Amino acid sequence: MISATRSSRAFLLAAGLTRAGQALPERPRPGGRARWERTNHAGRTVGPYAGSAAAPGAALAAARVRPAAGLAVLAAGACGAYDDVAGDHRRGFRAHLRALRDGEVISGAVKLFGISAAALAAGALLHEHPLDRLLAGVAVAGTAHLVNLVDVRPGRAAGAVGAAAAVLPEDLAERTMLGDAGAHALGAALGAAVAAGDRRAGLLAHAVAVVAAARYGDRVSAWARAARG
Repeated sequence: MISATRSSRAFLLAAGLTRAGQALPERPRPGGRARWERTNHAGRTVGPYAGSAAAPGAALAAARVRPAAGLAVLAAGACGAYDDVAGDHRRGFRAHLRALRDGEVISGAVKLFGISAAALAAGALLHEHPLDRLLAGVAVAGTAHLVNLVDVRPGRAAGAVGAAAAVLPEDLAERTMLGDAGAHALGAALGAAVAAGDRRAGLLAHAVAVVAAARYGDRVSAWARAARG
């Protein structure tokens, strides 16, 4: 089990690293600002810069507690960042799988399978029994995808870990956003914390819960997009 002292140190480390990343002077971004900027729910133009600060901070802090957790968080953040920049922003598992069926590999599919593979690798390092490894991987990947799915309004994905707490003020003020990089990284951090500390019954419960919630959220998201036309 992870001690409260180690968890507190990881929280503070993640918060400190994320704030330091936000304090760095803004640098030119690949493809220019327009490629990174998004229009949020209120019609304001924001950039997913909080995610580029939160993801590395969360990954380094998680690695201090469990290296396998750091691996999962870093991979989730990297896959999310790729989708932020290169993605066509088709949301939902069905859209990703439908594109694959049609012979098109979209960024969402790369993100889906990349995060899942990293989560399974982390699960294999966190537990010894094959079933526990599988359940841990599902818990990490499922939580990463679920947090990203609910991150559609300011503050939805922030405040859960130290890195998120560090970007919460800017996120709530709608001066920036977490983007896929931040949301997936923070979700993976939460999932890894659960996977590292739970026994089989807890892992099973968490895996079932996040898969069910993700499926339901995907349907709700699809209905909302259809209603908007």
